[in-house]
Amino acid sequence: MYKIGEFARKIGVSVKTVQRWDKSGKIPARRTLSGYRYYTEEDVRLAQGLEPLEQDRKTIVYCRVSSSGQKPELINQVAAMSEYCSSRGITPDEIITEIGGGLNFKRKKFLNTIFLMLAGELDFIVVAHKDRLCRFAFEFIEELATANGCEILVANQELGGEPAQQSTSAQEELVEDLLAVVHCFSCRLYGLRSYTKKVRAKIVETLDNPRQKEV
Repeated sequence: MYKIGEFARKIGVSVKTVQRWDKSGKIPARRTLSGYRYYTEEDVRLAQGLEPLEQDRKTIVYCRVSSSGQKPELINQVAAMSEYCSSRGITPDEIITEIGGGLNFKRKKFLNTIFLMLAGELDFIVVAHKDRLCRFAFEFIEELATANGCEILVANQELGGEPAQQSTSAQEELVEDLLAVVHCFSCRLYGLRSYTKKVRAKIVETLDNPRQKEV
């Protein structure tokens, strides 16, 4: 993955030329979810007039828990996913483990997985439960995966698992995420009340001093 400046240096042209190619559609930039342009080795070969390489698309297993205190659960999750892959005849290229909340979309390994998916480098992403990937917006990510030729395999879903069968630690994690949502909205509500008080005070000040100069 190359940033626009790195890509320009790699193929020996100016950044302005690369930007012009992007606008004309000659070599359109790929974009991250946050809108940053980037290029791949495939784009380098295209710019150099070479035939695209046959890409070996990868299979990634993604395992996650919310806190360091759940490391034993993470180990069990990896073991369970390894067994699942073996039973399905799947050979993962990488098993990713990460500690972070399901509501946190800035997890580094999670983002890297999504970027690889958007770059068309993944065949499968394998997870134990939908919420291992993210607590919300799973269907949106699944649509992005499908559009980029990637399939998300949910082991618990395929095995007919029910939410009640999840471990105690997973249930505790759900409680933590719900508390995080409540905390988030509580902070917003507090901020709104604070803002309302400031507006009210400003109105009262204006009414008390009708001749004050406008700023």
